[in-house]
Amino acid sequence: MAKINLLPWREELRKEKQKEFAALVGFIAIVAVGILVIVHIYFSQLVEYHKSRNQYLTDEIAKLDKKIEEIQQLESEKDRLLARMRAIEQLQGNRPLIVHVFDEIVRTLPEGVSLVSLTQKGTSITINGVAQSNARVSNFMRNLDSSEWLKSPKLDVIQAKDESGQRIFNFTLKLTQVIPAGSGDEEEGGDA
Repeated sequence: MAKINLLPWREELRKEKQKEFAALVGFIAIVAVGILVIVHIYFSQLVEYHKSRNQYLTDEIAKLDKKIEEIQQLESEKDRLLARMRAIEQLQGNRPLIVHVFDEIVRTLPEGVSLVSLTQKGTSITINGVAQSNARVSNFMRNLDSSEWLKSPKLDVIQAKDESGQRIFNFTLKLTQVIPAGSGDEEEGGDA
């Protein structure tokens, strides 16, 4: 005899397919969640890596800023030292000039004229002195005007006084110091 299955096989097949589908959906959901977790972990690590990289760069920038500040301080120190060196070189260069000025004043000073004080500001020189007569002051001014190192003497003040039976003249002269054109070559030749 033939076997006939009268049981509702279609319902069982449908339930079986629903179970398989639910299992498949569950498996896919688990795989999807696993993939999402893996992607999330990957991007979290990537973000952490970039944060650590940014922190490293920030630290290095701070170090470089300190070095730049030190370099700027060294540059200002260098500029200050260079200015000081230039001032010293200028003083060293001008040192022989004062010798020439005093030498010229001694050479041009006529008899009967005495100097009381000499002041210099830049190239301007002020001389205070005492003379026995106006003519001697005039002679001193002519000598100064013909000097190589001193020019443009101008008589500022002259006063006559009687002291111990003699008449003397107090005077104030202003003049300008000049540097002759060939003076640098002569000094270099003299030093060598």
